[in-house]
Amino acid sequence: MEILSDVDIKSVVFGAAIAATCFIIGMNGMDLAYPFASIGLLYTGYKAKNLKWGAGLGAFASTPLMVLSLDQRFVGVLDGKTEIIIILLIFFVGALVGFVGAWAKRDRVKAKEEYEKKQKIGKNKNKKKKTQETPKENKGFLNKILKKE
Repeated sequence: MEILSDVDIKSVVFGAAIAATCFIIGMNGMDLAYPFASIGLLYTGYKAKNLKWGAGLGAFASTPLMVLSLDQRFVGVLDGKTEIIIILLIFFVGALVGFVGAWAKRDRVKAKEEYEKKQKIGKNKNKKKKTQETPKENKGFLNKILKKE
């Protein structure tokens, strides 16, 4: 069960659910929802451990899209070759989008590390600054009125 400890199952389930929901909304007349189906697969890849896991989990999270695309209520009657081509295309697109999500995470982690590295470089970064707070008088309108009395 070491493999399952590396996988964030919650992200796979949520990613597949988001992708399937957007696909169903798109099939019911809102064609604008189709591109948003990739958000779920991107999320799945982003939460993956590395690039290989991102591609694999993205492909796995695209299985609801495969099932929905082969459902005859949405598409119609297909022959055997067309079904296989659709399955393979959705599988490869899911793997690609998951890979892109994992790649985005890797680049973001690297950018954070570089930013923190740049913040540590500088003059007198190790010395503690003396910060003494002196109470300041508030010269607001209400304080002026109260002091005059």
